[in-house]
Amino acid sequence: MFAFLKRARKSLIRLGFGLAALGLAACEPMTGGGPLINTGGTVQVALLVPAGSTQQSDNLLAKSLENAARLAIADLNGVKIDLRVYPTAGNPQQATQAATQAINDGAKIILGPVYAQAANAAGVVAAARGINVLAFSNNPSIAGGNVFILGQTFSDTASRLMQYAVSQGKTKIAVVHDTTTAGQMADSAITNAIASAGATKVADDTYQYSQNGVVQAAPTIANDIKNANTDAVFLAANTAGALPLLTQLLSENGVDSKTEQFIGLTRWDIPQSTLSLPGVQGAWFALPDPSMSQQFAARYAQAYGNPPLPITGLAYDGIAAIGALIKAGKSNALTAQALTQPSGFVGVNGIFRLLPNGTNQRGLAVAQIVNNQVQVIDPAPRSFGGAGL
Repeated sequence: MFAFLKRARKSLIRLGFGLAALGLAACEPMTGGGPLINTGGTVQVALLVPAGSTQQSDNLLAKSLENAARLAIADLNGVKIDLRVYPTAGNPQQATQAATQAINDGAKIILGPVYAQAANAAGVVAAARGINVLAFSNNPSIAGGNVFILGQTFSDTASRLMQYAVSQGKTKIAVVHDTTTAGQMADSAITNAIASAGATKVADDTYQYSQNGVVQAAPTIANDIKNANTDAVFLAANTAGALPLLTQLLSENGVDSKTEQFIGLTRWDIPQSTLSLPGVQGAWFALPDPSMSQQFAARYAQAYGNPPLPITGLAYDGIAAIGALIKAGKSNALTAQALTQPSGFVGVNGIFRLLPNGTNQRGLAVAQIVNNQVQVIDPAPRSFGGAGL
């Protein structure tokens, strides 16, 4: 199990429909952070992907992201986008070169890269040229200025889950996380969400990032949870790492998810085999609008012969947002002011909007694991201003 932990942590730290024809910018003045474009022609968009990496998984991801972006362009109904793809090899140095070349070629906005360090490098180059970057990362440390992240963030997920938890009377929350940088980021996001929702953090327990670390810490964590008269236990662990063992050991040490509601910061339905674990039964977690995600997965598989990778939909979302803004026919369509419009956008994962601080907010559903199956217990909102938004 823990063979996957190092890879998952590395990825986390590196990370993070129907539209009309308009046009290419003739000049580069900034209005609200971004270039002006002339309506009536084709808009050039650069897609930075981790192609050329020594990791085969990066090359597969690069192709999947390009496929999704092209699928989105085909849905634009007349909005003309010239998509040009640039390889970053998944590293900052090549991302800098790719961003420079893309802007020299005439790109008016950059979509990607995936990994946080590469996205940050591309953002530095783009900032000097007045170009915005929509990165596929979920790491908020790189967000801000001209860099916007599209990945689902810990903060957004924790906020959605805590608002729902409080609505169900769960106000005394124990937090359990590992001692890595990612674990500390998760703890901070959960802690802020608890306070914002009007709940109380009654315990904060950690474990070392190893199998032995979980085994040694589990009895103490369980005792703290029980002694704090906890309503819910918010777990930062993911399914590729500590989650299976941690939930098993907490149960063996007397913490029952039926009485101390388990809440997961990450997706507990991937891989699907996780759903059969005894320790996760009854747990809550957040996920993108399932109906829309399933529709996209089916369309993608039909078009390309295989299912999309987990973050593939972000490429579609980026193109959908860009296309919707261009369709409005305004010269400031790709400025920061336009990108952060409060009404947001609709993508294949549901509604989302980019925030002025460079992070994002997504319309997430709350699901529960019941009898080895996922049941949506609070649907994803379809517009901003609804539940949890």
